[in-house]
Amino acid sequence: MQATLVADELTVSYKRGLVYGPISFSADDGLTVICGPAGSGRTSLLLTLAGRMRPTSGTLSVLGEDLPRRARRVQRRTGVSGFHGIDSLEESVTVGAAIRERHAWLAPWWSFIRAVDDAEVVRVCAPVFGDIPVPAASTMIWDLDEVEMVLLRASLAMMSRPSVLFFDQVEQVHSPEARRLLWARLGAIVAAGTPVIASAIAPDYEMWAELGLEPTVQYMNQEIR
Repeated sequence: MQATLVADELTVSYKRGLVYGPISFSADDGLTVICGPAGSGRTSLLLTLAGRMRPTSGTLSVLGEDLPRRARRVQRRTGVSGFHGIDSLEESVTVGAAIRERHAWLAPWWSFIRAVDDAEVVRVCAPVFGDIPVPAASTMIWDLDEVEMVLLRASLAMMSRPSVLFFDQVEQVHSPEARRLLWARLGAIVAAGTPVIASAIAPDYEMWAELGLEPTVQYMNQEIR
C-alpha cells in the first residue's frame, strides 16, 4: 500500500508543556484510527498531520509533501471534519445554505453561486450518507440528529475532493448505533478511494469486525497493527 503519511519523532509543545509526542508512525491508503483519552493530544496531532498546526520538532511527510514547509499544499489536498470550532455548523441556517456557502468558499471569487435545491444536496451528500436518508435543502441544521450532523460536515469536507480526510472525535456521536453508522460511512469513504485518518478515545474492535473494517490503530505514543 502507498504511504499517505510518514511521521518520525513528531512533537508539539508550548510554554505550558508537551501537547503530544514524540510519536512515530505511518498511515497507508486505508482507514487509520488514532486512539487516546481526552487530553492526550489527538486533535492537535490530526491538525498537525493536516497541515493546520506547526510541529515543534520531528519530521512529517503527507501525500509526498514535507511539513511544515509545504503546509499550504497539504491544506489544499486534505479535508478536515468533526473538529470543534473549525468545521462546526451554524445551527440557524438550512442544509442548502451550508452547502451553498461551501460552494462559494471553493469557487473563484467572481463566480455566481446558485441557491441549492434538493437535487444538489443529494449530489453532494449521497456519497457520504449512503443508505441514510439525505436531508432536504430546507432542513434547518438544528433539526438534524447527531449522525446527520456529522455526515453533513463530512460531506462538506469532501466537496473539495481531498486526497485524505481527517475526522476528529468519533465519540461525538454518543449511542453505539450512531457510532456504528459513522464507522460504516467512514469505511465507505475509504472504499470509494479516499484514505481516512480518524481519532477516537478507544478502538471499536467488535464493531469494526461486524462491519468488515480492518483499520490500522495508532495509540498516542505507541503503535499496534
